[in-house]
Amino acid sequence: MTVSTADLPLLPTALVGSYPQPGWLVDREVLLGSKPPRVRMEQVWRFDGALRTESQDDAVRLALRDFEAAGIDIVTDGEIRRESYFNHFANALDGIDIDNPGYVQSRAGTPSPVPRVVGPVRRTRPVEVEAARFLRANTGRRVKITVPGPFTMTQLAVDEHYGDVEALAMAYADAVNAELKDLKAAGADVVQIDEPYLQAKPDLARSFGIAAINRALAGVTGPTVVHMCFGYAYVVKDKPSGYSFLPELAGCDASHISIEAAQPKLDLAVLERLPGKSILVGVLDLGDDAVETAETVAGRLRAALKVLPAERIVAAPDCGMKYLPRAAAFGKLKALAEGAAIVRRELTGNG
Repeated sequence: MTVSTADLPLLPTALVGSYPQPGWLVDREVLLGSKPPRVRMEQVWRFDGALRTESQDDAVRLALRDFEAAGIDIVTDGEIRRESYFNHFANALDGIDIDNPGYVQSRAGTPSPVPRVVGPVRRTRPVEVEAARFLRANTGRRVKITVPGPFTMTQLAVDEHYGDVEALAMAYADAVNAELKDLKAAGADVVQIDEPYLQAKPDLARSFGIAAINRALAGVTGPTVVHMCFGYAYVVKDKPSGYSFLPELAGCDASHISIEAAQPKLDLAVLERLPGKSILVGVLDLGDDAVETAETVAGRLRAALKVLPAERIVAAPDCGMKYLPRAAAFGKLKALAEGAAIVRRELTGNG
């Protein structure tokens, strides 16, 4: 399927990454009863082998039809084939002992199994490229693929090889860079790296976080996004009202920065400190299953317009939507598109 040649509208709408996986594909009780996995979680899937691949393909098609029906301009595959935003890529690299994980303290203060680095971290094969090709073949919308960022992967690993967290980050950055270039070649219009741990570990992030991001993005053409959040709303109930690491991203090479704003009621004045960056502004609160009205979304976008010109705003959910009920997720995306259309008409007189 070819990509629409029409330019994106003013205030385009986009997904951040994930969308709820259907209950016939995954055991949602297992999913909802677990922390976001850092190592593999095979028990969540209802099928194995070729049947799993076929069912994932079908679920991606269904998600795409939802996105198109809702009116979303920039779509993903909903991360339908993944157990989490993180573990599919992070555990597909050489140098990781996937059978014997390490443990780190989670944000909640409990031990969490994570990849254990036992040798040089290398990407020896594409990880999400076939998913990108499938996505490109099944929609005419602009498409985005996400991968975990190099800084976050260092924080969710036990290093028994490098003995130097910055060296580990740069190895991860090289792996991400190779993946992003292949994703672009496979038809991804936009690529995104997810870096929530920049916020969780700001002092360490200031040491080498931007350098790692820039190494990951080196030579990658077209729109690139860094997404930074406070964690899934399903897991993190009480979120701070400000980022501990955000203005620093003015120094990164990404063209777009993706932030949470709705649930944490972020003071958007901080965005003035990101000159030249386009911003994916979170205008859907994923901590509440209730579906926003289009006017609520419009009001949040009007607040963003007090700080940024419309040309630098992309309307988006706060974060990935995988833990929401499917009906709520679809309703929120529909409100997102309708709310953006309201403000677009106010600005241009056109829908």
